[in-house]
Amino acid sequence: MMPGGAYTLLITPFRQDLSLDEEGLRLLVDRQIEAGVTGIAPLGVTGENTLLTLDEIRKVVEIIAARAKGKALIVPDACATSLWEAKERVRMFEDVGADYISVFSPFFVLPQPEGIIKFYEQLAYFSNLPIILHNAKERTGVELTPDISATLAKHPNIIGIKDGNKGLDHLAKVMHLTRNDDFQVFTGKDTTAFPLCSFGGAGSFTVAGNLIPGYMEKMIKLTLSGNLKEGKAMHDEYYEVFEAFRWETNPMAAKMALNLAGLPAGGHRLPLTPLSQTRTEKLKALLGKHNLI
Repeated sequence: MMPGGAYTLLITPFRQDLSLDEEGLRLLVDRQIEAGVTGIAPLGVTGENTLLTLDEIRKVVEIIAARAKGKALIVPDACATSLWEAKERVRMFEDVGADYISVFSPFFVLPQPEGIIKFYEQLAYFSNLPIILHNAKERTGVELTPDISATLAKHPNIIGIKDGNKGLDHLAKVMHLTRNDDFQVFTGKDTTAFPLCSFGGAGSFTVAGNLIPGYMEKMIKLTLSGNLKEGKAMHDEYYEVFEAFRWETNPMAAKMALNLAGLPAGGHRLPLTPLSQTRTEKLKALLGKHNLI
């Protein structure tokens, strides 16, 4: 079973010329390890996966594995449209030291439920590492419904889901339908981390963890251990920070927050652009209010 806790959706830092900032990445990984996060999850939306070359994708996981292997779980995202491309990513991640592999539902092609199920099942049989479903309809155009997730939960090598659906009724139904399976339900949204963990979820894949990894790990572990009062207090204290990290388009706010804190993040490759000036000023004030910068 995949351990419960906080898995930071790590940004990909760039230098001024927008090349991969390898030293910056090492520093960010070290911060995560020092904070004691359960896992590091690069190369999802927050990691600007689709804006990286294949060589850069490999290098990111290699760097993380060199620093974090055995200290934090490594869960890269195989962001692929086709089964063939997804298999290539799986083999690459196996080779460079991943522990689990998160897999987006195929995007752009808009598959039917039968195609989604076959895609995941065949990939799971192919993979030597456990597979985690990744549901993010606003990014892929495809919803992993509770029924689809429940069907896939029966596969012995599909062990959980990173679910970006913020509806607690959706999350609750996934948990209900998979209650008798060896299957963990994680949220992909910081705002639903406490609620999900309070009624049986396994944790969070967190964007806010880029800046406050120790806080996110503590909040989630307290909640998972049944200390709901303290977990809720931490959730309420930083709720507006959790919301802010999703301003405009992820990872614009996450990168700006790290830049404001003097940490390596850099800018974005087009078509992504920096957080707007108005939002940047609001973010700066909010982070200052919480003594985060």
